Amino acid sequence: MPTITAGSGRIYATFPAAVVAVVVSAREELLLLEHPRRRGFWEPVNGAVEHGETLLEAALREVREEAGAMLRVRPLSVVHASTFAYDARLQRVISVVFLMAHEGGTPVPGGDMTGSRVRWASFEQVESERLRLLPPLDRAWLRERSLQLFRRYRGEPEAPLQEPLSDSGWNKHEVASHDGETG
Repeated sequence: MPTITAGSGRIYATFPAAVVAVVVSAREELLLLEHPRRRGFWEPVNGAVEHGETLLEAALREVREEAGAMLRVRPLSVVHASTFAYDARLQRVISVVFLMAHEGGTPVPGGDMTGSRVRWASFEQVESERLRLLPPLDRAWLRERSLQLFRRYRGEPEAPLQEPLSDSGWNKHEVASHDGETG
């Protein structure tokens, strides 16, 4: 496993990262895409975090790329974070699932999702139509958690899920006080 050493000497594991954007409409419908190479399987917007991006920036970029620049979303919450094996070369990938409210616009697949079919499906339709969903939306508990969080946060005032890294509040004093921590 690759590692990186902080200025303090503390060693951290390095992982590739991926993001998932579960986009939910005011009618409590999920935005689902069906890639031409994966017919019969529906998936949310998802993709890899690129160099220099925060997790939230990556999720918003993936929405623009895969669902179109005209689709407007508002980040509401993080639903889940996990680590998974992508393939034989990538045995550890961090995945963060974001919940986003659809604020308007029509999805137009682009980027690596060009040619995809698009549909909005209620949480009930996913079950009643037995839609075949790709991970992580294939997990009923994650869909249920997404719906619970959507209902909780959709009416809340917009709040950033992450401040820009340059404004994160960490300074040399705070960093020095964390140098001796373990775990």
